[in-house]
Amino acid sequence: MKNLFNLFLCLILLCTPTAGLTQSNTTSEVTYLSPLEKAVVNEMNLARTSPKEYLSLLKQFKKYYDGKLLQLPGETPILTREGTSAVAEAIRSLRSQKPVPPLNPSKGMSLGAKDHTRDLRTSGASQHEGSDGSQAWDRVNRYGTWQKIIGENISFGHDQARNIVMTLMIDDGVPNRGHRKNIFNPDFRLIGVACGDHPTYRTICVITFTGGYREKD
Repeated sequence: MKNLFNLFLCLILLCTPTAGLTQSNTTSEVTYLSPLEKAVVNEMNLARTSPKEYLSLLKQFKKYYDGKLLQLPGETPILTREGTSAVAEAIRSLRSQKPVPPLNPSKGMSLGAKDHTRDLRTSGASQHEGSDGSQAWDRVNRYGTWQKIIGENISFGHDQARNIVMTLMIDDGVPNRGHRKNIFNPDFRLIGVACGDHPTYRTICVITFTGGYREKD
């Protein structure tokens, strides 16, 4: 699975507001996303548009680590690979991160992400490739046409938007920090999100990014 994950990253062509941070809300008129999915979009945009200020949240997140054990309130403890060293590296990265434009949600991309969420729930798998051999670009193209650049992040085991975005940003165990690169990639302008149940990890959230997307009529 690790090799497939790294291969996917190489193939990429290239909930709660906190005082003092201005949250970009691009989901206010959206009806096709669940409250959690909307929160993921808004939390991701909070990080993208205010990375320096987001540092304070990342520093607070560090307190949930006991060595390599991540113990988030209300969630099953997770034994990470790198522990607080990955958090420290993420903090250093955000110090030099420039703001990038917020992401706008896409219905077609979210439907493609939902297809993969359902597939992973049925199969119990934890990978980007679908049981039918599909990749993110195949799934979003069922409902439109992606343009310019595409990528996908998948979160497992978290049911709060901030935990989803934080753990993807820290990117424990991923040497090239591909998830973080997707979050802050300035060439990504649209986002599709679908969260659901998983037989092993309880909650999964599939997040797809593109540089452009043409929705089907």
